[in-house]
Amino acid sequence: MKPVCIAVMLLVGVDAFAQSSPSARPAAVVGPEVVVSATRDEAREFDLPAAIDSIDGERVREGNAGVNLSETLNRVPGIVVQNRQNYAQDLQVSSRGFGARAAFGVRGVRLVADGIPATMPDGQGQTATFSLGSVGRIEVLRGPFAGLYGNASGALVQTFTEDGSQQPAVTGSISIGSFGAARIGVKYGGTQGALNYLLEASRFETDGYRAHSSAIRDQANAKFRVELATGGKLTAIAYTLDQPDTQDPLGLDRAQMQSNPRQAVDAAIRQNTRKSVRHRQAGLVYEQPMDGDTLRLAVHGGTRDVSQFLATPLVQQLPATSAGGVVDLDRGFGGASLRYMAVRKAPAGSAKLTAALEYDRMEEHRRGFINQAGTMGALKRDQDDRVSSTDAFVAGEWPFAPRWTLVGGVRSSTVRIASQDRFVVPGNPDDSGAVRYRGVSTAFGLLYKLDDSLHLYANTGRGFETPTLAELAYRSGGVSGLNLALQPSRSQQYEAGLKVNSPSGQRVRLAVFDIRTRDEIVVNRSEFGRTDFKNAGRTRRQGLELAWEALLGERFEAYVAWTLLDAVYRDTFTSGNAAARVPAGNRLPGVASHTLYAELVWRHAPSGFHAGAQVRRVGRVHVDDFNSEAADAYSVGSVRAGFEQRAKRWHLREFVRVDNVTDRLHAGSVIVAANQGRYYEPAPGRNYLIGVEASLAF
Repeated sequence: MKPVCIAVMLLVGVDAFAQSSPSARPAAVVGPEVVVSATRDEAREFDLPAAIDSIDGERVREGNAGVNLSETLNRVPGIVVQNRQNYAQDLQVSSRGFGARAAFGVRGVRLVADGIPATMPDGQGQTATFSLGSVGRIEVLRGPFAGLYGNASGALVQTFTEDGSQQPAVTGSISIGSFGAARIGVKYGGTQGALNYLLEASRFETDGYRAHSSAIRDQANAKFRVELATGGKLTAIAYTLDQPDTQDPLGLDRAQMQSNPRQAVDAAIRQNTRKSVRHRQAGLVYEQPMDGDTLRLAVHGGTRDVSQFLATPLVQQLPATSAGGVVDLDRGFGGASLRYMAVRKAPAGSAKLTAALEYDRMEEHRRGFINQAGTMGALKRDQDDRVSSTDAFVAGEWPFAPRWTLVGGVRSSTVRIASQDRFVVPGNPDDSGAVRYRGVSTAFGLLYKLDDSLHLYANTGRGFETPTLAELAYRSGGVSGLNLALQPSRSQQYEAGLKVNSPSGQRVRLAVFDIRTRDEIVVNRSEFGRTDFKNAGRTRRQGLELAWEALLGERFEAYVAWTLLDAVYRDTFTSGNAAARVPAGNRLPGVASHTLYAELVWRHAPSGFHAGAQVRRVGRVHVDDFNSEAADAYSVGSVRAGFEQRAKRWHLREFVRVDNVTDRLHAGSVIVAANQGRYYEPAPGRNYLIGVEASLAF
């Protein structure tokens, strides 16, 4: 059944539910209501014509290790976060099919931390830089309005560091679990006069579920905010990530996963595949009210050093055109933004208009070396890369009638990518090149307030996604030079939905969408450590997202998030060395046809005890454009329980959880178009986690 047909039936049911809800009880809507991602200013999510969810920090950390976004973000409809059990490659994050093809890191989904970009100007980002131990809330924006954040914004994931408490307090936490997993963290925050501060540091270690997958991750996060005498505020943010010698077990083929899902392939052991990351980033944000308007100036900068040993066979590293089997990367990046928001009276409230200029730049020195059984050999690649993005946007919110609100914006983006080859030898010509991409993103939405508990909305918009540096690196057929023929993909999106805040304390969010993309960027060929990409014509994504959240009586909380997604190629195209035919109608790889998340929690306030159960269902996921194989659908369950005690100055929490309680063998993620059929990254069997947290206020 098509998502639109299902949506019509759900609309009827939800409307009946809203009308039958008792009106005598006061509203008791669960979950955070105020968000900023859609309009750049505080607004109730209920009053915006966009699909946006917010998860508070307490929910992020309750009963979780506080290490990966996958612990919490899968409760958001339309978002899929795959924990690859491979800390050398980071999480896979996708939204409505955007970002699903990423072999490492995050692309197609924009990442922002405290208003500072965590995605590079070419569209590539990493979630490992997010520090969940001090996060105050996470906002997830889907649909056309995410495109107003620039290139490669199929969705937006934005984190906000919590403020320090009014009374200085120190918090320590520790958790231990299966496969040698352990995390220890400390946090200190408070307020002194006009200064609010928060400092946090943590270490996470794991032996890994699979062989050759151990990791150590050290993180630190700091936020200082000063309230100025002029009424403005100055906020400084800094965070660091150190992740040395993180082992990479690589993917498995189907037979290997079924015979022994905990194994690493021989090439991983033989070449000692691993990755080391050292990331430093800081930002400064100045905000000043001006007679009801607001001026905001932000600057940021950082460095990122990466050393990665690949599994490329030695014989494939020897040709003159090979980049070797070791990546050595030194990157510097930074940017600035200037934003002005004006507020004026409107017929039914306050109209807001925001105008901004943004500039981001990245420069990196990339070298490649021979990987000789895990040791660095001769130089094979030496280049300087530069990427910059220059953007201007205007966005506004206009309540033009008592029941109607119009929200919209336009963003113009220019992305420049250049590479200077410094390794020109016989047989390896100059691979230097440069390209410039331009695009305009738009988003317009209309909200209708049927009554105080039911709002309807519709929106539409255009966006674009440029190739990343990694996707431009190689041309098809082993030809030298950047893949300058690769073009940005461009999308047109349509969305309609409803939002219900029932007086009985229940909340419903329903969205249906249709996305048409042209020049979709896809994997053309992946072998011998080289992956090249091409444009594949048109695609279509149609889907439905439903979230239901409720307080059931005094002690029960329920939550359900359900997503249907039909993502297919509309055009036939050829792929690979043999120019094999991919027929129209094939499903996009890496995209599940449906996902379901359901949770039920029972709380006993007098004792501070709570217990919960979760179920997650993920549909089949195809592994390549040919739909030659697919990871099987699966359902996994988790249970958890915890206690909480409060005294005058102390606050204690303890928890225990069990994941994959039925010990189900399944692929936690797939590597799209992986070399030698090694598409699958197995998820752990039954595993355990226990933790304790203690806070002391001074």
